[in-house]
Amino acid sequence: MLNLNNLQQFSENLPNTERMPLLFLGHGSPMNAIEENEFVVGFRNAAKTLPKPTAIICVSAHWFTNGTKVTAMKMPQTIHDFGGFPKALYEVQYPAKGNPELAETTKLLLEPTLVELDEKWGLDHGAWSVLKHLYPKADIPVIQLSIDYTKPALYHFELAQKLSKLRDKGILIIGSGNIVHNLGLVDFHNFHKDDYGFDWAIEARSKFNSYLLNGDFKSLIDYQKESYAIQLAIPTPDHYLPLIYTLGLKQKNEELSLFNDKLLAGSLSMTSVRIG
Repeated sequence: MLNLNNLQQFSENLPNTERMPLLFLGHGSPMNAIEENEFVVGFRNAAKTLPKPTAIICVSAHWFTNGTKVTAMKMPQTIHDFGGFPKALYEVQYPAKGNPELAETTKLLLEPTLVELDEKWGLDHGAWSVLKHLYPKADIPVIQLSIDYTKPALYHFELAQKLSKLRDKGILIIGSGNIVHNLGLVDFHNFHKDDYGFDWAIEARSKFNSYLLNGDFKSLIDYQKESYAIQLAIPTPDHYLPLIYTLGLKQKNEELSLFNDKLLAGSLSMTSVRIG
């Protein structure tokens, strides 16, 4: 049974560390898991500047659930949650361990929100396709936190804040999605054209970046009140809300910077965020 003693014991078992940075990673196509391109180089370069984490919590666009769940198994499976890709992609395994103790602590920290300890999910491609570039040895335990699709952006922003003390225990918290993400309008004929976006995507990316760099998180939370360009950029919230978790964990005076900041295939962005 979870109680404050669990949390105290967890704190004692994990010594305080320097505050871990935060990442939001634009994960893009699952093929980024096995291709060599500037974006995966960006992921690897970001990892080189991070202290080695004791564990990772990943909020992936691809675990969109009714209610909030956290993976609690000792060995999460590698989930190939996509179709129509080359055989080599389905053969990729990311055998990172889970961390049931961290899952229980996460559940406790998020109270009174009800959090289900999940034994079935694993690591979806929103997690492993980027983690394999950050930590190719799969030697850091990983848990995933799902996104409750019944809740608005402000709820997720405030929920994330409850996990802030984990940053001082060596826990790296990563959001994985895409800020501009309209699969219905992807220009597949120009998929490999450099920094290629439709006019609305260029406008949306510019506004998003301005809000991020100026600390205007209210506009990012209230994105549904924004321009038509931003509505096209976020036709569904699944790939956008992982960014909101990352922003919710930012402390005052922490620096925010962008990398991999390019548009792709007309209607996608690979823009990634580092905080701290």
